[in-house]
Amino acid sequence: MNPRNKRSAAPYVSIIIPTWNEKDNIGKVIKGVKQELSGYSYEILVVDRYSSDGTIQIAKSLGAKVLYDSKGKGSALIKGFNAARGKIIISMDADLSNRPAELKLLITGIETGYDVCMGSRYLTGGGSDDMPIYRRLANKGFVTLVNLLYGSRYSDMCYGYRSFSKNSFRKLKLREKGFGIETEINIRARKARLRVLEVPSMEKKRATGSGKLRTWQDGYIILKTILKNMGRN
Repeated sequence: MNPRNKRSAAPYVSIIIPTWNEKDNIGKVIKGVKQELSGYSYEILVVDRYSSDGTIQIAKSLGAKVLYDSKGKGSALIKGFNAARGKIIISMDADLSNRPAELKLLITGIETGYDVCMGSRYLTGGGSDDMPIYRRLANKGFVTLVNLLYGSRYSDMCYGYRSFSKNSFRKLKLREKGFGIETEINIRARKARLRVLEVPSMEKKRATGSGKLRTWQDGYIILKTILKNMGRN
């Protein structure tokens, strides 16, 4: 049986979406995912930080399974990864910054034999409508530091639109609870010698609401993540 077929007992693709008060965006995100994956067997797991604005009700009404986590983005993603049943797992944001049209590219990256497929805003065909110069410079600095310390060749770092094989997630042994999770994934994938593919991705501006990123605080968390992983196996 074709693993993409909707009649498969287990889903072929699991979509993990961390949320926190995203009622104006989550419905559009889920509808976009469902439209793009109409030919696949899939599940949508929303990991919510106890939203009070109706996010949970909207997600459930559209068929998503809702889990709960209040510790941070990293903790939410890890909980979603652990609960995912799909052969391919994809993480994406709830603010409409990640385009559902790119889902099939992330799926294909895993189907062709890679363990992790990462969206990059810096490859030809990628870009960002939502990255001021100070964030661009910070991201470039973090990428350069990781590449120097770990011998990698990444072009992007702090971006959460990614796909994983089920087995690769187990090998990553992730621990980060907050916004250091994407950086930890890059580092752990390199240290575990996983096969990593970067594909171009176009980041859109947040549709509505305020972002959860705290530039300086989260920048410090990312730097700390880079340094503390040097001594971790």
